[in-house]
Amino acid sequence: MTPGAYDAVILAGGAARRLGGADKPALRVGGRALLDRVLAACRGAGETVVVGPRRPTARPVRWVREEPPGGGPVAALDVGVRQTTAPVVLVLSADLPFLTSETVKALLSGVGEADGVVLTDSDGRAQPLVAAYRAEPLRREIALLATEHGRLSGLPLRLLTSELSLGGLHHPTASFDCDTWEDITTARARIREHGVVLDEWITAAKAELGIDLDVDTAALLDLARDAAHGVARPAAPLTTFLVGYAAARRGGGPEELADAMRKASALAARWADEAGAPEQSAG
Repeated sequence: MTPGAYDAVILAGGAARRLGGADKPALRVGGRALLDRVLAACRGAGETVVVGPRRPTARPVRWVREEPPGGGPVAALDVGVRQTTAPVVLVLSADLPFLTSETVKALLSGVGEADGVVLTDSDGRAQPLVAAYRAEPLRREIALLATEHGRLSGLPLRLLTSELSLGGLHHPTASFDCDTWEDITTARARIREHGVVLDEWITAAKAELGIDLDVDTAALLDLARDAAHGVARPAAPLTTFLVGYAAARRGGGPEELADAMRKASALAARWADEAGAPEQSAG
Protein backbone atom coordinates (compact mmCIF):
# COMPACT_ATOMS: atom_id res chain seq x y z
CA MET A 1 0.00 0.00 0.00
CA THR A 2 1.66 3.19 -1.18
CA PRO A 3 1.53 6.39 0.91
CA GLY A 4 -1.69 8.29 0.32
CA ALA A 5 -3.48 5.16 -0.95
CA TYR A 6 -5.56 5.02 2.20
CA ASP A 7 -7.39 7.46 4.45
CA ALA A 8 -8.03 6.96 8.15
CA VAL A 9 -11.23 7.49 10.11
CA ILE A 10 -10.87 7.43 13.90
CA LEU A 11 -13.95 7.25 16.10
CA ALA A 12 -13.28 9.36 19.20
CA GLY A 13 -16.78 10.06 20.50
CA GLY A 14 -18.81 7.95 22.87
CA ALA A 15 -19.84 8.50 26.45
CA ALA A 16 -17.18 6.26 28.10
CA ARG A 17 -19.74 5.23 30.72
CA ARG A 18 -17.53 2.44 32.08
CA LEU A 19 -14.86 5.08 32.69
CA GLY A 20 -17.25 7.34 34.56
CA GLY A 21 -17.60 9.68 31.60
CA ALA A 22 -13.87 10.45 31.41
CA ASP A 23 -12.49 11.83 28.15
CA LYS A 24 -11.14 8.44 27.10
CA PRO A 25 -9.15 9.48 23.98
CA ALA A 26 -7.27 12.00 26.13
CA LEU A 27 -6.29 9.48 28.82
CA ARG A 28 -2.55 8.86 28.84
CA VAL A 29 -0.75 5.55 28.50
CA GLY A 30 3.03 5.74 28.52
CA GLY A 31 2.90 9.53 28.73
CA ARG A 32 0.87 9.90 25.51
CA ALA A 33 -2.85 10.36 24.97
CA LEU A 34 -4.59 7.26 23.60
CA LEU A 35 -5.71 9.24 20.56
CA ASP A 36 -2.14 10.39 19.84
CA ARG A 37 -0.93 6.78 20.02
CA VAL A 38 -3.50 5.78 17.39
CA LEU A 39 -2.63 8.80 15.23
CA ALA A 40 1.04 7.80 15.30
CA ALA A 41 0.17 4.33 14.01
CA CYS A 42 -1.66 5.70 10.95
CA ARG A 43 0.57 8.66 10.11
CA GLY A 44 0.88 7.36 6.54
CA ALA A 45 -2.76 8.12 5.79
CA GLY A 46 -3.49 10.59 3.03
CA GLU A 47 -6.33 12.13 5.07
CA THR A 48 -6.98 11.56 8.77
CA VAL A 49 -10.51 12.24 9.98
CA VAL A 50 -11.39 12.14 13.67
CA VAL A 51 -15.08 11.89 14.56
CA GLY A 52 -15.64 13.41 17.98
CA PRO A 53 -15.14 16.55 20.06
CA ARG A 54 -12.06 18.60 19.22
CA ARG A 55 -9.02 17.96 21.40
CA PRO A 56 -5.34 18.89 21.22
CA THR A 57 -3.49 16.33 19.08
CA ALA A 58 0.14 15.65 18.25
CA ARG A 59 -0.48 16.12 14.53
CA PRO A 60 -3.13 17.91 12.43
CA VAL A 61 -6.38 16.07 11.68
CA ARG A 62 -9.77 16.90 10.21
CA TRP A 63 -12.50 17.06 12.85
CA VAL A 64 -16.14 16.15 12.24
CA ARG A 65 -19.15 15.22 14.39
CA GLU A 66 -22.03 12.89 13.70
CA GLU A 67 -25.57 14.24 13.97
CA PRO A 68 -26.86 13.97 16.56
CA PRO A 69 -23.68 13.64 18.66
CA GLY A 70 -23.56 10.25 20.34
CA GLY A 71 -25.45 8.61 17.49
CA GLY A 72 -23.28 5.50 17.60
CA PRO A 73 -20.54 3.94 15.48
CA VAL A 74 -22.46 3.59 12.19
CA ALA A 75 -23.52 7.25 12.20
CA ALA A 76 -19.99 8.29 13.18
CA LEU A 77 -18.45 6.12 10.49
CA ASP A 78 -20.79 7.56 7.87
CA VAL A 79 -19.82 11.17 8.56
CA GLY A 80 -16.14 10.23 8.70
CA VAL A 81 -16.11 8.25 5.46
CA ARG A 82 -17.81 11.16 3.69
CA GLN A 83 -14.60 13.16 4.23
CA THR A 84 -12.37 10.57 2.55
CA THR A 85 -11.44 9.96 -1.09
CA ALA A 86 -8.89 7.12 -1.00
CA PRO A 87 -9.85 3.64 -2.26
CA VAL A 88 -9.19 2.11 1.16
CA VAL A 89 -10.39 3.45 4.52
CA LEU A 90 -8.64 2.49 7.74
CA VAL A 91 -11.21 2.53 10.55
CA LEU A 92 -9.96 2.73 14.14
CA SER A 93 -11.28 3.43 17.58
CA ALA A 94 -9.34 5.98 19.62
CA ASP A 95 -8.50 3.67 22.52
CA LEU A 96 -5.90 1.27 21.11
CA PRO A 97 -2.70 1.69 23.14
CA PHE A 98 -0.75 -1.07 21.37
CA LEU A 99 -1.64 -0.39 17.75
CA THR A 100 1.51 0.08 15.65
CA SER A 101 2.29 1.18 12.12
CA GLU A 102 3.39 -2.39 11.38
CA THR A 103 -0.08 -3.70 12.27
CA VAL A 104 -1.66 -0.97 10.14
CA LYS A 105 0.51 -2.05 7.18
CA ALA A 106 -0.54 -5.67 7.72
CA LEU A 107 -4.22 -4.67 7.67
CA LEU A 108 -3.80 -2.66 4.50
CA SER A 109 -1.86 -5.45 2.80
CA GLY A 110 -4.58 -7.95 3.70
CA VAL A 111 -7.48 -6.17 1.99
CA GLY A 112 -6.94 -7.78 -1.43
CA GLU A 113 -10.16 -8.62 -3.26
CA ALA A 114 -12.29 -8.76 -0.10
CA ASP A 115 -14.37 -5.85 1.14
CA GLY A 116 -11.95 -5.46 4.02
CA VAL A 117 -9.94 -7.10 6.78
CA VAL A 118 -10.51 -6.81 10.53
CA LEU A 119 -8.29 -7.56 13.49
CA THR A 120 -9.35 -10.42 15.75
CA ASP A 121 -8.69 -10.45 19.48
CA SER A 122 -7.31 -13.11 21.81
CA ASP A 123 -10.67 -14.92 21.75
CA GLY A 124 -10.90 -14.82 17.96
CA ARG A 125 -13.62 -12.17 17.93
CA ALA A 126 -13.61 -9.71 15.04
CA GLN A 127 -12.93 -6.07 15.96
CA PRO A 128 -14.60 -3.98 13.23
CA LEU A 129 -13.15 -0.76 14.65
CA VAL A 130 -9.62 -1.99 14.01
CA ALA A 131 -9.97 -2.68 10.31
CA ALA A 132 -9.25 -1.65 6.74
CA TYR A 133 -12.18 -1.47 4.31
CA ARG A 134 -12.48 -0.88 0.62
CA ALA A 135 -14.27 2.45 0.41
CA GLU A 136 -16.80 1.63 -2.33
CA PRO A 137 -18.56 -1.34 -0.66
CA LEU A 138 -18.37 0.41 2.72
CA ARG A 139 -20.17 3.49 1.36
CA ARG A 140 -22.69 1.29 -0.49
CA GLU A 141 -23.70 -0.68 2.60
CA ILE A 142 -23.94 2.46 4.76
CA ALA A 143 -26.28 4.00 2.17
CA LEU A 144 -28.41 0.83 2.05
CA LEU A 145 -28.72 0.81 5.83
CA ALA A 146 -29.84 4.44 5.81
CA THR A 147 -32.47 3.66 3.18
CA GLU A 148 -33.70 0.52 4.95
CA HIS A 149 -33.95 2.00 8.45
CA GLY A 150 -34.52 5.64 7.63
CA ARG A 151 -31.63 6.56 9.94
CA LEU A 152 -28.14 5.52 11.00
CA SER A 153 -28.20 6.83 14.55
CA GLY A 154 -28.35 4.05 17.09
CA LEU A 155 -27.80 1.20 14.64
CA PRO A 156 -25.39 -1.55 15.78
CA LEU A 157 -22.20 -1.93 13.81
CA ARG A 158 -22.89 -5.62 13.11
CA LEU A 159 -25.70 -4.62 10.74
CA LEU A 160 -23.04 -3.04 8.55
CA THR A 161 -20.23 -5.55 8.84
CA SER A 162 -22.51 -8.57 8.35
CA GLU A 163 -23.15 -7.41 4.78
CA LEU A 164 -19.45 -7.14 3.91
CA SER A 165 -17.01 -9.84 2.85
CA LEU A 166 -14.29 -9.49 5.48
CA GLY A 167 -11.02 -11.28 6.13
CA GLY A 168 -9.42 -11.59 9.55
CA LEU A 169 -5.99 -10.78 10.95
CA HIS A 170 -5.28 -12.22 14.39
CA HIS A 171 -3.42 -9.83 16.67
CA PRO A 172 -4.47 -9.98 20.34
CA THR A 173 -2.10 -7.22 21.43
CA ALA A 174 -2.97 -4.57 18.84
CA SER A 175 -6.68 -5.26 19.25
CA PHE A 176 -6.54 -4.55 23.01
CA ASP A 177 -8.77 -1.56 23.76
CA CYS A 178 -9.41 0.43 26.93
CA ASP A 179 -13.03 0.33 28.03
CA THR A 180 -12.48 0.32 31.81
CA TRP A 181 -10.05 1.72 34.36
CA GLU A 182 -8.74 -1.80 34.77
CA ASP A 183 -7.88 -1.82 31.05
CA ILE A 184 -6.06 1.50 31.44
CA THR A 185 -4.09 0.12 34.41
CA THR A 186 -3.22 -3.03 32.46
CA ALA A 187 -2.01 -1.00 29.47
CA ARG A 188 0.11 1.28 31.63
CA ALA A 189 1.74 -1.72 33.30
CA ARG A 190 2.30 -3.61 30.06
CA ILE A 191 4.34 -0.88 28.37
CA ARG A 192 6.74 -0.93 31.32
CA GLU A 193 7.55 -4.59 30.87
CA HIS A 194 11.21 -5.37 30.28
CA GLY A 195 10.91 -6.42 26.65
CA VAL A 196 9.09 -3.31 25.41
CA VAL A 197 9.82 -0.44 27.79
CA LEU A 198 12.81 0.96 25.85
CA ASP A 199 11.00 0.98 22.52
CA GLU A 200 7.94 2.54 24.15
CA TRP A 201 10.07 5.23 25.81
CA ILE A 202 11.98 6.08 22.63
CA THR A 203 8.76 6.29 20.62
CA ALA A 204 7.22 8.59 23.22
CA ALA A 205 10.35 10.74 23.42
CA LYS A 206 10.53 11.12 19.64
CA ALA A 207 6.87 12.16 19.54
CA GLU A 208 7.37 14.67 22.35
CA LEU A 209 10.48 16.16 20.71
CA GLY A 210 9.01 16.20 17.21
CA ILE A 211 11.65 13.80 15.85
CA ASP A 212 10.69 11.57 12.93
CA LEU A 213 13.79 9.40 12.75
CA ASP A 214 14.31 5.66 12.97
CA VAL A 215 16.68 5.02 15.86
CA ASP A 216 18.82 1.89 16.03
CA THR A 217 18.23 1.22 19.70
CA ALA A 218 20.61 -1.74 19.87
CA ALA A 219 23.46 0.25 18.32
CA LEU A 220 22.93 3.16 20.71
CA LEU A 221 22.89 0.81 23.70
CA ASP A 222 26.08 -0.85 22.46
CA LEU A 223 27.71 2.56 22.13
CA ALA A 224 26.60 3.55 25.64
CA ARG A 225 27.93 0.27 27.03
CA ASP A 226 31.29 0.69 25.29
CA ALA A 227 31.65 4.27 26.51
CA ALA A 228 30.71 3.27 30.07
CA HIS A 229 33.07 0.29 30.22
CA GLY A 230 35.96 1.65 28.16
CA VAL A 231 36.01 5.21 29.50
CA ALA A 232 33.84 5.89 32.56
CA ARG A 233 30.17 5.36 33.47
CA PRO A 234 29.20 9.05 33.03
CA ALA A 235 30.60 8.86 29.50
CA ALA A 236 27.60 6.80 28.34
CA PRO A 237 24.84 9.47 28.46
CA LEU A 238 27.26 12.23 27.48
CA THR A 239 28.46 10.28 24.43
CA THR A 240 24.97 9.47 23.19
CA PHE A 241 24.02 13.13 23.61
CA LEU A 242 27.05 14.24 21.59
CA VAL A 243 26.26 11.70 18.87
CA GLY A 244 22.72 13.05 18.56
CA TYR A 245 23.96 16.62 18.51
CA ALA A 246 26.58 15.87 15.86
CA ALA A 247 24.01 14.11 13.66
CA ALA A 248 21.64 17.05 13.97
CA ARG A 249 24.38 19.50 12.99
CA ARG A 250 25.03 17.48 9.80
CA GLY A 251 21.40 17.25 8.71
CA GLY A 252 19.80 14.92 11.21
CA GLY A 253 19.06 12.00 8.88
CA PRO A 254 19.54 8.26 9.45
CA GLU A 255 22.86 8.25 7.56
CA GLU A 256 24.25 11.12 9.63
CA LEU A 257 23.20 9.39 12.86
CA ALA A 258 24.69 6.05 11.80
CA ASP A 259 27.95 7.75 10.79
CA ALA A 260 28.20 9.59 14.11
CA MET A 261 27.58 6.34 16.01
CA ARG A 262 30.26 4.53 13.99
CA LYS A 263 32.83 7.22 14.74
CA ALA A 264 32.00 7.32 18.45
CA SER A 265 32.05 3.50 18.69
CA ALA A 266 35.46 3.38 17.01
CA LEU A 267 36.78 6.02 19.40
CA ALA A 268 35.44 4.09 22.41
CA ALA A 269 37.11 0.92 21.10
CA ARG A 270 40.45 2.69 20.68
CA TRP A 271 40.14 4.15 24.16
CA ALA A 272 39.46 0.69 25.63
CA ASP A 273 42.35 -0.83 23.68
CA GLU A 274 44.75 1.73 25.10
CA ALA A 275 43.56 0.98 28.63
CA GLY A 276 44.34 -2.69 28.20
CA ALA A 277 47.62 -2.31 26.31
CA PRO A 278 50.90 -3.00 28.16
CA GLU A 279 52.95 0.07 28.99
CA GLN A 280 55.94 0.71 26.72
CA SER A 281 59.27 1.71 28.21
CA ALA A 282 60.42 5.23 27.47
CA GLY A 283 63.84 4.01 26.34
